[in-house]
Amino acid sequence: MKRIVSAIEVARLANVSQSTVSRVFTPGASVSEKTRQRVLEVAEQLNYQPNALARSLITKRTNMIGLAMKDIQNPFYHEVLGIFTNKLKAKGYSVLFVYTENEEIQQEEINHFLEYNVEGIIITDAMLSSNIVTKLKNNHIPVTLFNRYDKNLECNSVSCDNINAANEIAKYVDHLYCEKIVFITGKINTSTSQERQEGFVNYFKNIGIPVEILEGDYTYERAFFLTKELIEKDYVPDVIFGANDITALGALDALKSKEIKVPEQTMVIGFDDIKMSSWPNYNLSTWVQPIEEMVDETIRLLERNQRETGHKTVKVQGKFIHRQTTK
Repeated sequence: MKRIVSAIEVARLANVSQSTVSRVFTPGASVSEKTRQRVLEVAEQLNYQPNALARSLITKRTNMIGLAMKDIQNPFYHEVLGIFTNKLKAKGYSVLFVYTENEEIQQEEINHFLEYNVEGIIITDAMLSSNIVTKLKNNHIPVTLFNRYDKNLECNSVSCDNINAANEIAKYVDHLYCEKIVFITGKINTSTSQERQEGFVNYFKNIGIPVEILEGDYTYERAFFLTKELIEKDYVPDVIFGANDITALGALDALKSKEIKVPEQTMVIGFDDIKMSSWPNYNLSTWVQPIEEMVDETIRLLERNQRETGHKTVKVQGKFIHRQTTK
C-alpha cells in the first residue's frame, strides 16, 4: 500500500511551519519565492501531494464550486465551461459539474452539491425554482445565474445586456433599409431569448416595420428546418437574425442549400460569437458576448456573497462584429 506523506513531514524537512506548506499549495497565498521553491523541492523529493479532504476538515472550507449545465451540445457552453474551470482553478477552487437533463434543475441534483458542501453554485442554462434558492440560502450557499436573469429569484445574475444588444443590431439592419425581416427565437421560456426578441422586435415596431417571428429552440436543426420551409414558401427575407450563433448557422446553411446568395439576397446575423462563427465557411456577423468579463463577474459575485448577504444583477455590454454574412 502506498504511504501517504503528510504536510508535517514536508514542513520538518524544509524547516518551515505546516501552515507555510499549506500556503505554498494555495494559489495566491503570500509566501516568499525562496521559501516556495524550498518547499516544492522537498515535496517533490517526498512525492507529497496536498490532501484536499484533510485541508477542508482543518479550514472548514472545501474550495469547491458547483456548476450546473443543461445544453452541453451548444459550443457556447463548452467554451463557458472551459473558461470557468481555468479561472476557478487559478483561484484555488475545484469545479463540481452537474449535467441536468431537465429544463429545471432537480432537488436530487442540488443534493449532490449539498453533499459536497460546495461554497457556491453557478447555474447556466437550467431553470431554478424559488424553493431551491431558499434552501441553498438557508445553507449559506450563494447562487449566481450565468447568461440569464430571473427577477423572481433572490440570487445573483450575470448576463449580457441583451435588450440593448438586440436594439443595436436592429439599428444596423434598419440602416441597410431592410423590409423583410425575420427573427428566429431561442427557447421561448428563457430570459436571453425573450430579451433579444424584445430589443430587436420593439425597435421595428416603433418605426412601423413588421418582423416575422419564427419559434426556434437554440438548435441548428430547428433553424435549418424553419429557414428551408420559409424559402420553399417563396419568401426570401432581407435579413435573418438568430437568437444565438447556432441558430444563425442553421439558417445560413439552409439558405445555401436553397442557393440563396448571402449577403446579396439575404443577410444573416447571430449572437454569441462562438469559435465556429469565424470559420471560413461561415464568417458569420454576430454580437460578441464578453464571456471572459461575464465569468469574472460571476466569480466575483460568488466570492462577495461568501462574505456578504444580498444579491446583485450585472449586465455587461458586448459589440457587433461585421463579417461576410452582412453587407
